[in-house]
Amino acid sequence: MRVHIATDHAGMELSSHLVTELSDSGYEVVDHGPTTYDAEDDYPSFCIKAATAVVSDQAAGVDALGIVLGGSGNGEQIAANKVKGVRAALAWNLDTAVLARQHNDANVVAVGGRQHTVGEATELIKAFLSEPFTHAERHERRIGQIATYETSGKIDQ
Repeated sequence: MRVHIATDHAGMELSSHLVTELSDSGYEVVDHGPTTYDAEDDYPSFCIKAATAVVSDQAAGVDALGIVLGGSGNGEQIAANKVKGVRAALAWNLDTAVLARQHNDANVVAVGGRQHTVGEATELIKAFLSEPFTHAERHERRIGQIATYETSGKIDQ
């Protein structure tokens, strides 16, 4: 599986750890930056690039997911969710990481680097990456409703 990762300055240590950890675990990791520490950096461009790459890969039939990191993960999740076709979920415990995949078929996970130890964050992300979507009809229906709104601006029901 290809994993696209992006961060801001607050998540650089975690991002560096994850690039190594996930690569060693057999994932093909693509780092969308930043490459150097800058306390004044702007995370949206990094996160949007990673999210766009996930959508492009998935459209091409490549098994791909994304990770966006920051201090809280909130802004990074918001930025990623602006990309058409992205369903980014903020994971703050194992249940939210697993359910994001099982029920929402989330294709990007956001994690706050200042909210967890490196070990905790790694566990959340590995749980997200390894969990499959259930394909339950109710979940597919709901994801379809979101996609319809995203493309047409119309709300079903």
